[in-house]
Amino acid sequence: MNRLAKMPLFVTASILFGLKTYIIYRFMFNIGLDNTMQEFILFVNPFIAAFVFFGLSVWFKKTSRQLKFIRYAMLIGTLVIYFNLVFYRSFTDFITVPQLFQTSNAADLGSSILSLIKVYDILFFVDVVIVWYLTKRAGAGVQYNRRGKMFALCLSLVLLTGNFFLAELERPQLFSRAFDREYLVKNIGIFYYHIYDAVVHSKVKSQRVLADGNELPEIKEYIQENIRSSKQSELFGLAEDRNIIFISAESLQSFVINNTVNGETITPFLNSLTEDKSTFYFENFYHQTQQGKTSDSEFVTENSLYPSSRGAVFFTHGGNEYHAMPEMLERKDYFSAVFHANNKSFWNRDQIYEQLHVDNFFDKEFYEVTEDNSIGWGLKDKDYFAQSIPYLKELPQPFYSKFITLTNHFPFELGEEDRSIEPYNSNSNTLNNYFPTVRYMDEAIEEFFELLKENNLYENSIIVIMGDHDGISANHNRAMSMYLDKDEITPYDHIQLQRVPFFIHIPGYEEGQVMDTVAGQIDIKPTLLHLAGIDTSDDMYFGNDLFHDDRKGYIGLRNGDFISEDYVSTSGICYDRETGEELTQQSEESEVITPCTEVEELVEKELQYSDAIIYGDLFRFEDFDSNN
Repeated sequence: MNRLAKMPLFVTASILFGLKTYIIYRFMFNIGLDNTMQEFILFVNPFIAAFVFFGLSVWFKKTSRQLKFIRYAMLIGTLVIYFNLVFYRSFTDFITVPQLFQTSNAADLGSSILSLIKVYDILFFVDVVIVWYLTKRAGAGVQYNRRGKMFALCLSLVLLTGNFFLAELERPQLFSRAFDREYLVKNIGIFYYHIYDAVVHSKVKSQRVLADGNELPEIKEYIQENIRSSKQSELFGLAEDRNIIFISAESLQSFVINNTVNGETITPFLNSLTEDKSTFYFENFYHQTQQGKTSDSEFVTENSLYPSSRGAVFFTHGGNEYHAMPEMLERKDYFSAVFHANNKSFWNRDQIYEQLHVDNFFDKEFYEVTEDNSIGWGLKDKDYFAQSIPYLKELPQPFYSKFITLTNHFPFELGEEDRSIEPYNSNSNTLNNYFPTVRYMDEAIEEFFELLKENNLYENSIIVIMGDHDGISANHNRAMSMYLDKDEITPYDHIQLQRVPFFIHIPGYEEGQVMDTVAGQIDIKPTLLHLAGIDTSDDMYFGNDLFHDDRKGYIGLRNGDFISEDYVSTSGICYDRETGEELTQQSEESEVITPCTEVEELVEKELQYSDAIIYGDLFRFEDFDSNN
């Protein structure tokens, strides 16, 4: 403590804060480091950022203000890191500006947030206590002359420039790839990432003001040449005039299908659907969500557009004009409804559903929720489906209805009385408890099928079941590798874990099968519309009908990764999709390329076009009705 007291206080604060930040970067965040240069950058950028910020204190003339600045800068900086850490424990991602405005969701998080806070987190505030103690010491403040101030400023600029130079050297065009937040944090640190994110947010907000619709012809041409098929699939119109019942299965991942835990089958009913001749099961189907999670899955499904890289489109652009699936189903006189036993304002659903042309939203107010029939995030799935049936029976037919389940939601709580299988035994309570809640949801869906039959809603419907996003994040890789009997979860394995179940069940149809085609949520809109016999030639979308062969052949993820029939690209590595073998990079005209390069460029272009549509609200310039 005496040695610390002898140093200028802003230098002491920089060392303590930089060391703590590095420890959190290195051991709390799951940041991949591929070489020594990345290790070095990750080590130095916390100290550089701390020196630059705390160095501003030398410009205060009064030592009392100087000390106050250091105290509160230390506290605020620690809170910024800590909030990101808590957020990261759930989403394996970093907070963005749009998410700071999603305050209406906070009241519903409850036990989810509490489960992310650890007892040892108090240690992250030790340096704050030390610095506050030192600022109270007599003579702690220092009057800096002009020369000392300029020296601190110049040194800050040199260090900052050096950090950014190394970052750009390690990752060229780093600042043009804002959707890769891990690379930004790894190379420039979390504080400069937040500054950069704020600048990007301001730029995005201005895009709508500057847009005039002239961007649309280029996007249409790309879709026509690279995505849209000139022919209809053989199943076009197969489900015409049938009801469409869509089940969004919360946090359901494909690794549980046809699998066991503790010797017990995890999803017996869903397993039976994979063998049912009335069902198409897509075993290589990937979720494409980002920070918006369930709301992202809804957005991608309904619009066949990519989600935003930052925040949730439901919040950031809830007032946009869209050309969503419910609106297009109106051409065949479909009535649309969403059933979700949660607050209507969660994810801003009460507003954006109007923009998507959803006719009716049955939210929490339509359900009887008691202490006995609810747990975790709300009404248990079995009660939810049972209470939904009377409303479903009254809908005008044909209808398009979406059911969003709740029970299989982090932190995966379930009472003993509702458990049919026991938790797994690993170092992760999240993974351990995941299996009983998945089994409960499987049973709830089976009971829902029976209720549909009992109420004469089964035969004239098609039933779609989709896992909305992953439930087990990369923070639980150690436990997941244990369950999957692997030495470790590689980036390739992580991508495979982004597969979620997708079923299309068509009662009376006997030619269903297991489909091994690479597919994603972006394909659902054209697939279901074509099954309903609706022509989509006037629409703009980035997916394909899954029942024809004339497809683009890859699925892009929001962070720029992709999965194609032959390759997987993730974390800057190109893999063979079948074997998981890392493919050697080749040099051509001094440019590093891999077999993945061509598709990577297409995915990046699609992400840019989709963002242009969303951020510019470009569909307000398109009259889809006149095109029909």
